[in-house]
Amino acid sequence: MTRMRREAAVRRMLERSAPRVPPELHADAVRRGARILRRRTLVRRAMWLLLLAGSVAFVVWALTVRPWVEPPSETTPPLTGW
Repeated sequence: MTRMRREAAVRRMLERSAPRVPPELHADAVRRGARILRRRTLVRRAMWLLLLAGSVAFVVWALTVRPWVEPPSETTPPLTGW
């Protein structure tokens, strides 16, 4: 298909009148949009709750294990200079 024929086909499609939209389509779209918004809100809250729980678990673990403290030595240093 050449460029001129494609342009002509597009122009014919654009010159036609728009198809009729069913009247119940608006109500369905509003209902679906509300459901999607509720789902997104629920997922966002769950993610924030999961992040908060992970942060609290990390803080509790860090305070009980204290990974920044060097563990005590298992062997005694050699005795020199008696």
